Amino acid sequence: MNDASWGTPSRAGQWGAADRVPPFPAGPVGEAAVAAQTRPMPIVPDAGGDQDDRDQGAAHLGGPLFRDERDRGEPDIRPQEPAAPAPQAPKAGKKSAGRDLRAAIGVGLGLGAVIVASLFIYKPVFLGVIVIAVVVGLWELTSRLAERKGIKAPLVPLAIGGAAMTVAGYVNGSEGAWVAMAFTALAVLVWRMTEPPDDYLKDVTAGIFAAFYVPFLATFVALMLAADDGAWRVLTFLILTVVSDTGAYAVGWRFGKRKLAPRISPGKTREGLVGAVLFAMAAGALCLQYLIDGGQWWHGLLLGLAVAVSATLGDLGESMIKRDLGIKDMGRLLPGHGGIMDRLDSLLPTAPVVWLLLVVFVGA
Repeated sequence: MNDASWGTPSRAGQWGAADRVPPFPAGPVGEAAVAAQTRPMPIVPDAGGDQDDRDQGAAHLGGPLFRDERDRGEPDIRPQEPAAPAPQAPKAGKKSAGRDLRAAIGVGLGLGAVIVASLFIYKPVFLGVIVIAVVVGLWELTSRLAERKGIKAPLVPLAIGGAAMTVAGYVNGSEGAWVAMAFTALAVLVWRMTEPPDDYLKDVTAGIFAAFYVPFLATFVALMLAADDGAWRVLTFLILTVVSDTGAYAVGWRFGKRKLAPRISPGKTREGLVGAVLFAMAAGALCLQYLIDGGQWWHGLLLGLAVAVSATLGDLGESMIKRDLGIKDMGRLLPGHGGIMDRLDSLLPTAPVVWLLLVVFVGA
């Protein structure tokens, strides 16, 4: 048969003049004759094979050959593929808090109760809380350094020296803290000599850094505690730091758009920093006016501003360390918070700032 029998139907569904077939009598016989005249060969049902083989075939059982077959309402015998569910667009206007808020709030309240109780019942008990936090923080930091970078900062002299540093600061003041820091650095140098000299400089450098970063900065909390109104000074320090972090988190989560330091901590925003400053200054004015003897509200404004800046820098500093190590949290001891170091990140660099400004404003 020539190619004229495969003509394309026109818009009206009729065959062109050149493609018309000879007339046949109406009825079933005529229809059978038309089918015999226009179909050059029988169509074999698809018996399987690869998808590419099926796609290359010129004729298949899966669709009507003529337009009028579809128009007569004949059923489509092609197997129907199940329709894939349409992807649901994310709901607009909602933000994820990024952590388990229930666990974070519960753990925070529990820690706060322990700290406040030990702080006002018996000062040495709170000093013990500081020592425990220092030792656990050193363990987390040295463990992550060993796991991610192969740096073996000696934990034993760091833990002993860190505890001694904190106690010496409480008993003998800043002079005792400096002496303990010096002996801790010396102990790190000597302890590392018991192992092969490979990476000696790297290990002792990391050890001295850890001694300064965790116990030495924590010693300033012990210095505040040693004052006559030490419990209120430490409480003011804790309140301002927590309020600063909370203000940054709440305002940044709700209104944050412009990144503060996207290469260091993509979650922090400039709006969050503004929230931290406002919240901390308000809390500082109240604390200095009502909690600290001799404090003035404008002292609290300056103190709150300084705390917001130091807490943010401390948070960014630990974020730099974690990014260098390729980790999200320093530990998993505190559900919803991470590890101890993830809670000390803003407290440690803020402690010397609060201690110094309180000495300037109201004396030692």
